[in-house]
Amino acid sequence: MSDTEENTEMAIPCVLITSCDSGLKEEELVKQIISQKTLPEPTKREETVIWYPWTINNKYYTADVSLCVVPNIYQMSTEIAQTMQAFIAYFDSTVKDGLEKLNPWMSVVKDLAPEVLILVCDRVCENGVTRHEAQQWCLAHAFELVELNPQELPDEDDDFPDSTGVKRIVQALNANVWSSVEMKEGNNQGFGLMSSLMASRHNNSSSSIDPQPSSLPVEGTLVNEGTNHPESTTNTGTQEDTVVDAMTDLDIQELANLTAGDADVDNFERLFTKLKEMKDKASSLPHEQRKVHAEKVAKAFWMAIGGDEDEIDGLSSGEES
Repeated sequence: MSDTEENTEMAIPCVLITSCDSGLKEEELVKQIISQKTLPEPTKREETVIWYPWTINNKYYTADVSLCVVPNIYQMSTEIAQTMQAFIAYFDSTVKDGLEKLNPWMSVVKDLAPEVLILVCDRVCENGVTRHEAQQWCLAHAFELVELNPQELPDEDDDFPDSTGVKRIVQALNANVWSSVEMKEGNNQGFGLMSSLMASRHNNSSSSIDPQPSSLPVEGTLVNEGTNHPESTTNTGTQEDTVVDAMTDLDIQELANLTAGDADVDNFERLFTKLKEMKDKASSLPHEQRKVHAEKVAKAFWMAIGGDEDEIDGLSSGEES
């Protein structure tokens, strides 16, 4: 029975949470995400790596996940690598090299390609990491920037204000297609959508990611040693495509979820906000990448809502899906 219980536990998807700022512990983010002043009883603990249980419960589905605190990359394990579906990294924006402290994690993130990638700070800082620098970093690594206490809040007169702070983190996690998802009664029509997205996600992952990540570091060694990321010119296009794919995947997941349920005011407002975000994100890409991004968005969204692939075969200009 113990083997069965262990397998069940390992099958629960996890959100890896790490902090590169000694002034903020990962547990503080956990408490904010679950909206509790005290931490729940851990389901597992291995030295300073701790798994906290959390059930995502919205009007569409429930999903059991683990909020996994990993203070140091050398504490990564195969178990975490196999279950990680989201990666949240906090950094110190008040120092110039705040983003550089995330570099050791990047090869692992590229190998594992979790569906949700969120970069968190208290707020961007003109004397440290500026908004432009943070946004450029996020664009290069397919992350979303979230400020817990942004200096500039959304305009109250804006009909469709952007979500900010921990609310945006929770929103992004709710929009993910978790492997543990259980659709609620009355939303069964969304189950096909979820299944379609999950199949698409896993197909993309299996074609581009080594199931045994080579970037898991050995304690006492440099993280970039032993990794397999040649920076030759022959891989430039592939690396750029990976960024576009990751951005598209996250966009499609949230957009499809927003259109899968009731046409309430919250969904309507977030849908328009998301469309604007996608437009702004695509406008920053080079022309060819922007074209590929638009095609993939259209094709993936059509498939996600149950469309027939035969009807859109002529959409792409020679680019494989």
